[in-house]
Amino acid sequence: AQAVGESQQPVSTVSQCIGQKWANQSQQTVISQVIVANNQAMDVYVPGQQPPNGSAALVRPSWTGNSKTWVGFRPGGSGGNTGGDIGGCL
Repeated sequence: AQAVGESQQPVSTVSQCIGQKWANQSQQTVISQVIVANNQAMDVYVPGQQPPNGSAALVRPSWTGNSKTWVGFRPGGSGGNTGGDIGGCL
C-alpha cells in the first residue's frame, strides 16, 4: 500500500468520509470491511471492487504520536485509482 496521509480524526470518521465521497461520486455501493473490532481498522473498497483483493483505502491507527489515523491506498483489481479523493477526508 502507498501512504496517502494522516489525520487527527478517528478511524471510523475517516473511513465513513471516504466511503461517502466515493459513493456520491460513483453512484455505486462502497464496501467497508472491518479489520479490527470496534472499527479500529478498516478497508474501504473503491466502487465496483470486492474484498479481499480489490483497490481499497486502508485506514489504520497511526503509529506516530502526531496523529490518530494513518491512511494508505492499495491498488488492485480493475478499478481506477481514486487515491487522490482520499485527501479531502484527512
